[in-house]
Amino acid sequence: MDYSHYQTLRITRRGPEYGGIPSVLDVQMRADGPGGNGKLPTSGHEGHWELSEIWRDAARDPAVRAVVLRGDGMGFSGGGDLALVQDMAQDFEVRSRVWQEARDLVYNLINCDKPVVSAMHGPAVGAGLVAGLLADISIATRTARIVDGHTRLGVAAGDHAAIVWPLLCGMAKAKYHLLLCEPVSGEEAERIGLVSLAVDEADLLPKAYEVADRLAQGSATAIRWTKYALNNWLRQAGPTFDASLALEFMGFAGPDVREGVASLRERRPPSY
Repeated sequence: MDYSHYQTLRITRRGPEYGGIPSVLDVQMRADGPGGNGKLPTSGHEGHWELSEIWRDAARDPAVRAVVLRGDGMGFSGGGDLALVQDMAQDFEVRSRVWQEARDLVYNLINCDKPVVSAMHGPAVGAGLVAGLLADISIATRTARIVDGHTRLGVAAGDHAAIVWPLLCGMAKAKYHLLLCEPVSGEEAERIGLVSLAVDEADLLPKAYEVADRLAQGSATAIRWTKYALNNWLRQAGPTFDASLALEFMGFAGPDVREGVASLRERRPPSY
């Protein structure tokens, strides 16, 4: 499998070898890729599509037995590029394309048969957070800052929120954090069940690689089929996700998102 066409993801192989090929795919969202700001990975036009597509390639790659998804620079992911958000608000064709990518990101990750481990540090926002929380094993630093920023932007919390937050941490906590756009630390996320593990910063990658290596060395069929069965809980919530995503993208055509973008650009509270 050739991954050289990816521009916003840095993809390497590591871990236990099978047939002379390292079996863990190491996927790093780049801070310096197209649409990036050099400090945090952000999802621009290219990055959003690539993050939705990588799971298809990982599933098709016979050499891959596990995947690690990690960030770059100051954090795991910095959310959507505001230029992309503005294009979505103004252009129906862009909005339609990104809606499909957002749907594919969730379903491609759910349906990828290879186990995925996420390693989250610093801010974890936007499309990166979708993959981070839908990963089979999610690991965060204790000081990571998990934020679903949709309502702050003026659109419904679509993406992954409705499909997985209530299942992970319960409806009461999900509503509190999603309606208020309230940040969750990695330590608190572990306490409420939003992530699998919280670790010290220095232990993040070693722990993520350790878990991925154990998955890669286990019975591939047993692990993949267990993932498939467990993810039927998420598939059952598919209609809820589809509705939330449609409502989010309807919001991108409304007036509130314009104020949301303006307030972020001007670094001030929004006035809705």
